[in-house]
Formats: sequence, structure tokens, C-alpha cells
Amino acid sequence: MKKIILYSTWVLLLISSCKKGFLDLAPLSDTNTVNFYRTPEDMLNAVNAAYASLRASGQYGAALYAVGEVASDNTEILDAQAGIDISQIDAFTTLTNNGMLNTMWNDHYKGILACNAVIDRIPAVAMNETLKARYIAECLFLRSLMYFNMVRTFGDVPLVTKEIVDVQEGYGFARSPQASIYEQLIKDLEQAASVLPNDYGTADKGRATAGAARGLLAKIYLTLQNWQEAANQTKAVMDLGVYQLMPTYEAVFAIANKNNAESLFEVQYKKGGYGLGSPFNNAFSPRLSGQIVSTIGAGGGQNTPTADIANLYEANDQRRAVSIADGYQNGSQFVAIRYIKKYLDPALFAANDADNNWPVLRYADILLVRAEALNELGYAPDGEAFTLLNRIRERAGLAALSSTELPDQESFRKTLAHERRVELAFENHRWFDLVRTGRAVEVMRATGKSIQDHQLLFPIPQVQIDINPDVITQNPGY
Repeated sequence: MKKIILYSTWVLLLISSCKKGFLDLAPLSDTNTVNFYRTPEDMLNAVNAAYASLRASGQYGAALYAVGEVASDNTEILDAQAGIDISQIDAFTTLTNNGMLNTMWNDHYKGILACNAVIDRIPAVAMNETLKARYIAECLFLRSLMYFNMVRTFGDVPLVTKEIVDVQEGYGFARSPQASIYEQLIKDLEQAASVLPNDYGTADKGRATAGAARGLLAKIYLTLQNWQEAANQTKAVMDLGVYQLMPTYEAVFAIANKNNAESLFEVQYKKGGYGLGSPFNNAFSPRLSGQIVSTIGAGGGQNTPTADIANLYEANDQRRAVSIADGYQNGSQFVAIRYIKKYLDPALFAANDADNNWPVLRYADILLVRAEALNELGYAPDGEAFTLLNRIRERAGLAALSSTELPDQESFRKTLAHERRVELAFENHRWFDLVRTGRAVEVMRATGKSIQDHQLLFPIPQVQIDINPDVITQNPGY
């Protein structure tokens, strides 16, 4: 019988913890779930496994930059050898058998089930109740993040909030309406935010915090165009007094500054031959560049910055040099193929084994979300929204803007969209920003892409429908 992760029994992949702390991640190992979930140490390993699922290729390892960036006007695929699945996404010729989207579906549900296993089994474990509540809250945050990415990509998806231990039980989960999923995420994140700490000691840096939960809530409310709640949640993050902008844009992405003062949440990677290193150094280096850019291993030619975004930066915007290179020097020849610089590791351990984390939520994003929400609630000349926008611009080395340059709500709205694009470039926000603001079709057609209205959502992987055709249906147009 064919099975997928949602409908089958599964073996939980675990990251064993160690006394050196959360970031000192040990190699993956298989564990027999029958004899597991018995001790506090077992539960710590299970929670760490849920975090580890974010690194999968169907999550932040590859699929999310394909959907969040390659589908947008930020990046493109110049060489079909970079992969047929991601090339389809770039060209809006995505088929229902696209392997990257099927991997995205499976890897997200694998992570969701890892979270559910902790939430369902931890009540029976004898351990400190405060720590028990924190582990549940961490998994509620992680599960919410995964569902947020799924619902924005596929629309209605099966909402599974308990551990599936019987194959047949899994066949009963149909696609849930987006509204129901968002309702669940808001409930879960409110619970998580009320329990999670504002910060951790060094050993646990990188775990979900109250600020991360509030930040994700703000992004959800922004997507739902609930401007007041988006403003409320960003204010709650700011009032924590935990976060601040790093002094320079370059410092945000320096490997030595992982989990810095601007970071609400990052996907954790660790190089060193453990299978835990990040692949972006190689994936984003140009194909056929040898080791000139990547330093070790070949370039993948994925996520290539478009001319559109390369030309978008204002003069003297310090963010461009940190984010984009216009090419590389091959002996006496300059090869003019752009590539992303944000995730380069000059001292990676091996091919696809770099130390760069992936930024999921940054304080700069929170400030821009608040500025957008406030402007949508009502344009205020030189009000707080201007102050927030200008904090981002001034950090980038640009002049502040006033109501003289932005005299109305629409002009502020357009400038805010520009700032989001260049500030958060190549961090998986652009496509979702275009969709939620209703601009995706217009913007992508202007780039020459033949996008249709139904392609704002991606197709449900056909294999998922074939396995459970009675309850899993395809998105319209595919």
C-alpha cells in the first residue's frame, strides 16, 4: 500500500541534546518510538527533532526559497540544469507532479507530526511542569510556523493537531479551510506567547521565544489584513525590550552574530561534518563557477537575483553590497552572473556544510509590519509609521523621508513595499508579500511571466490526491 508521511506510521528522527547546549547539535539518529517519550531527556530530544525538521529540503533547506523568492520578481533560474522542479516554479509552468512541492508537503507534515508527538505524549512524562509547559509552547510555535508556510503556499490543507498512530486514521483528514487554520494558529501562538520566555541563556539561544510567537502572530494578522491586531502584536514585541536593530546591515548576517539582538527566530545550522550544515553557500553560487565563489564544491545556480531587484536599490544603499554580487572574477575575465551574498560562508567545512543560519523573523521586519499596519489604519503625516520606516532607511545609509516626499497613504504604501523588498531580500518574504497585497499577478506579468490568477496558490501534489482521492482535492486551475 502506498503511504505518505501524513497517513503512515513513522520513525521520529532525533537530534540528541548535549550539555554544551542547543546549538551544539549532534548527528541524527533513529529511535524506536515504542520505547521513547519516557523521560525528560527523551522529550528534550523530541523537541529538538521538531526544530531539526525546519532544515529539511522541503522546508527552509530549499522549497521555501523556491516558493518565497524564485516564484517572485526577486530571483530566477537561468539554467535548467539547476533543476526542473524549481525551473517550473520560476516559469509558472508548475505541474502537479512537481517533486519539490511534494517534498515540501511531506517534510512539513513530518515536522508537524514531530510537534504533535511531543504535545500529545509529554503530559504522561514525570518532569518539571514549567519545563513541560515550555516544551509544549515551543512545539506550538514550530507547528504554527510550518502551517503558516503551508497555508500560504497551498491554501486549504489538512489540519492535524494530534499525533497519528494508526494508518487508517490518517485517511480521514481532508483539506481544512484557510480560515479554520488561521484560527488555530492564532489560538496556538497566543498560548505559546504566554508561556515562552523572552530570552534564553547562551546554551539555549535559538529556541522559540515569546517575541517569536508575537512576531509570527503579527505576520499572520498582516496576511489577514487585520491591521489593528498586526499593530498590537508588533507593539507587544517592541515593548519586550529584548530586540534592537543591529548597528549595520552587514552585522545582521555575519556568521559570528547568529541569533543576534535583531533576530526573533532563525533556522539553526551547524557546520562540521554532522549533516547539520547549511547548503546555501553552494546552492546560490553560480553554476560553472567552479570553487571561485563557493570555495568548496560546485555552485547550484539557484535563486539568482534578477536585474529588476539589482537595479532597485537607491544610490548608497548599503544593503545592496551585502545582499548581491554582480558576478565573479575568473582569472582575467569578469563573469557577469549575479548571485546572493547574504549566505556565503568563507570558511565552510565542506560542500553544502556551511554555518549560516536562515533568518525567519527579524526585528526590522517587525518595524516594517507595524509601519504598514499603522498606515493602513490611517495615514498620519510624519507620524510613527514614518519614524519606523526611517529607522530602517537610516541604518541602510539612506536619508529619512517625510510627508513632503510621501504626502499621502498610497505614496507611503508604495515606499513601504519598496523598503520591505530591499530590506528583506532573499529571506522568503517577497512572493507572500505580493500575494497578500493583491499585486502578484500584475507585478509578475510586468516581468514577462505568463501567470494566471489561479497560480497564486501552488498545486496540491498529485501523489497526495492519488493516495487519498476521496478527501484530498486539487486547487482550481491545475
